[in-house]
Amino acid sequence: MIKITNLNKAFGSRTLFDNLNLNINSKERIGLVGRNGHGKTTLLKMILGKMKYDLGSISMPKNYKLGYLEQHINFTQDTVLNEACLALPEEEKDSSWKAEKILSGLGFSASDMFKNPSEFSGGYKIRINLAKVLLSDADMLMLDEPNNYLDIVAIRWLSGFLRSWKGELMLITHDRSFMDSVITHCAAIHRTKARKIEGNTQKLYEQIEKEEEIYEKTRLNVEKRIKQTELFIRRFRAKARLAGMVQSRLKTIEKQDNLEKLDEVKTLGFSFSGLEFHAAKMLGVRNLAFGYDPDKLLISKLSFDVLKNERICVIGKNGKGKSTLLKLIAERLAPCDGSIKKRPDLKTAYFVQSDSANLNPQKTVFEEILASDKCLPQKARNIAGSMMFSGDDALKKIEVLSGGEKSRVLLGKILANPCHLLLLDEPTNHLDMQSCEGLIDAINKFRGSVVMVTHNEEMLRSIATKLIIFDRDKVSVFDGAYQDFLEKTGWEDEGCKIKAKTSQKILGKSKEEIKKLRAELIQEKSRILRPLEEKIKNIESGITKKEEEFNLNTQQLIEASQNGNISFLSEVSKLNKSLQAEIENFYMELACVFEKYEKESESFRNRLEKLEDNNPKI
Repeated sequence: MIKITNLNKAFGSRTLFDNLNLNINSKERIGLVGRNGHGKTTLLKMILGKMKYDLGSISMPKNYKLGYLEQHINFTQDTVLNEACLALPEEEKDSSWKAEKILSGLGFSASDMFKNPSEFSGGYKIRINLAKVLLSDADMLMLDEPNNYLDIVAIRWLSGFLRSWKGELMLITHDRSFMDSVITHCAAIHRTKARKIEGNTQKLYEQIEKEEEIYEKTRLNVEKRIKQTELFIRRFRAKARLAGMVQSRLKTIEKQDNLEKLDEVKTLGFSFSGLEFHAAKMLGVRNLAFGYDPDKLLISKLSFDVLKNERICVIGKNGKGKSTLLKLIAERLAPCDGSIKKRPDLKTAYFVQSDSANLNPQKTVFEEILASDKCLPQKARNIAGSMMFSGDDALKKIEVLSGGEKSRVLLGKILANPCHLLLLDEPTNHLDMQSCEGLIDAINKFRGSVVMVTHNEEMLRSIATKLIIFDRDKVSVFDGAYQDFLEKTGWEDEGCKIKAKTSQKILGKSKEEIKKLRAELIQEKSRILRPLEEKIKNIESGITKKEEEFNLNTQQLIEASQNGNISFLSEVSKLNKSLQAEIENFYMELACVFEKYEKESESFRNRLEKLEDNNPKI
């Protein structure tokens, strides 16, 4: 429904888009991915007509309506419900129940509906704008990082809403699991172009990686052929009998398109510096209580320990006390009651996005990191580089940095000071998807303990070994992984849907029946996966055979060029060109078959786990 053709945009000497092409077709829900600064939000603004492009075109059907999540706050009604109802189509103005349903899903209580919008925090005001977008009967929704304003329960509700959306969707988010749960197609802005496929983010990134691997192999082969041709020319330039062939080779080199080496894409690659901790327990929280209003406690009678090498995630709705708990542990607040007892030698590092306001706007990235305790200049340079501020970028002043760049500076300051315990409050906000993955990797490798507030379910599934949960008007401790919590307890607003769903297939069956089901499932797994395994093996064998043949031919070409065997050179060069095409086709086929194998394997693994989780004795 939207066609973007040969789009070009540059800011000074920096090219953002170079002949970018992208189509958004009927009913497609597209996840738009790419590094921060590569133009995702810029592209949305161009589609909306809020920003001009240099060349190219963007076309869409007449009267095609775009629904965009605005950051600008301009409310005119006296209640949240009335404000949301403004977005209803004219023929549905009496359908206030639709507005109530969406507002409820986004975290507004029944009493909230009749409060003045001005009473709410900035995050909840953005939620009102989001509700208006979802109610607006748009042909296409355009959502840029909606997760930044939602808690985990609202994110899960929005995921379900978007899956049932009948129109088109363009979604930008750093939360990979949220994006993959919603989209039908994925598009990447990569190296100033757009690349779109049907499927999820993993499939797209694997395909881009495979294509660039093939490109690099082709580039090296082209370089090799050019060198071989140059060697032939130097060897036989003085031979009158071969003058015609030498001239032909010269023309070939002149016409040869030199494939440029791909620039390295910057990646957030770092590790937190941990200190050895010899005791089993770092700190203990006992009967903790706190409230900004003494008559209304956010936290009451909370007790837990932070043990060596633990990964504790604090989860729940916004405004319930998650960030407050981290401030209490970091000693930025004092408890109303109870205690937090730490080991005397415990060193902590605390990350919270609001601390970016404390960065000196006139200092450079390098100077801010260097200002950390006992940080030497070379170490500060190295840390800046690991935070993607290499070379002159480390000399940028804080005042010109984006929100995501300031987050990386704060992380860099933590890296400069080794610690035992990391306290991280929503560290993924303003980071792109690849940076989030780099952060997950760094947390998993950290040899200390971590207490983290996050709404990112990808991080929760990858990291958490214990949960502190703000739900059902209380705070509780769950000793286990996030998926265990979903299946055993679940969120109050969702009931026990996941648990019921996983138990449904085996409910009321005897032990013998379940064993039979398991055996049948294993047989089915073997029947489906074995042919795929055989196919993968055959393709890999084919690739090896063709590459060996190609390498042998290349060696023979070198020898033939040295010996002046002209007819052989022509014949084998054609054969090698054909072999190269076959090898590339093999790699593409391997990627498709392997993806299918992984998908089927994951499906069978989940089905077996459901049986075993509900019947541990089997």
